[in-house]
Formats: sequence, structure tokens, C-alpha cells
Amino acid sequence: MSQAVPAGRPAGATASVPPAHADARLIEQSLAEPERFAGLFDRYAEEIHRYAARRLGPENVSAADDVTAETFLAAFRKRGRYDLARPDARPWLYGIAANLIGKHRRTELRRLRALARLAEPVHEPFEQRSHDRVDAEVLRPALAAALAALSRSERELFLLVAWAELSYEQAAQALGIPLGTVRSRLSRTRAKIRRVLEAAR
Repeated sequence: MSQAVPAGRPAGATASVPPAHADARLIEQSLAEPERFAGLFDRYAEEIHRYAARRLGPENVSAADDVTAETFLAAFRKRGRYDLARPDARPWLYGIAANLIGKHRRTELRRLRALARLAEPVHEPFEQRSHDRVDAEVLRPALAAALAALSRSERELFLLVAWAELSYEQAAQALGIPLGTVRSRLSRTRAKIRRVLEAAR
């Protein structure tokens, strides 16, 4: 495999993709047979791209394309340092993508602040499980304002759980922070969001 992102399968083609528990095995095999790394791309590229596009907005498709390509290129280059004791590579890939999206944080903040300027009341109270219903395409102005007001680390963690649907344990792996930090940071973040949404009612 060259130092380029492998191409995806042709439209309509059926990909033979390894299950998540085989990710570590695939990475290990790619050390001797680099072309095997394409299997990881086949499995996760679409969802990594979807996450980047939700973060950066539909008007920034090229940025999402770049983040996806750079994520897998960086993963390929770092594969020799991957912890093979972790069978699922998804958190690792999201961690790389999160760092790359961070380079576009001005773009993300501009988008959130623009959405926050739209006039639309919030009719339902914020609940602890509300993050499961966050939708990028119908992001409410008050919620956009709340997300824009978060620190980068708070927003990163919140959206990895809300949009990437990582578990707390996976989010901790992705960001390289202790599980206890994930729990306490999410608790503080939810409280901040709740205050903004309640004030907008």
C-alpha cells in the first residue's frame, strides 16, 4: 500500500468487511501486507466522513473529505503503534478525526454561531438523554448557541457521544483521557447546555 488513502468500493459493490472485533487483527496483518489496511477504510470511512460533515456543515463537504482522507492516512502511518489489545479500532479512528476536525474549529464555531442567530424557540426541556437526539441537519438555534459556548474539549467529547455514538469507554479511548474525566466532563457539559436551553425558553 502506498502512502495514500485507499479507494472505496465501487457503488453497489458488496465489500467483504471484517467485523469490529477483527480490526486489531487486520491492522496487525497490514504491517506485513499494507494493502490489508484498505479493509479498515472500507469499514469506517463512510461514518467518519458523516461525522466530519455533521461537525463542519454541509457547505464544507471538501473539508469533511479532507478530514476523512487525512484520518486514514494518519492511521496507516501510525498503525505500527496501534494497541493490538484493543480489538475495535473505531475509537482510535475517531480520536484521529477529532484532532483533525479541531484544526477546523473556526469553521465549526462560525457555523454554530450563525445557526444560533436564527430565531426559533425551544419547546422541550433539556434532558440527560437529549444528546441522543441531537441532529445536525435540524440543529436548534439555542442548542447551536450552547455548543458554541462550550470549550473545545467539552464540545469534542459531547459530540463524540452524541453524534458518533461512542460509549463513555470508547470516548475515553478516543480522546486519551480517563473514564472518570469523561463522566465528570459530560456532567458539567450537560449542565451548561441545560442552562442555555432553559434560558432560551
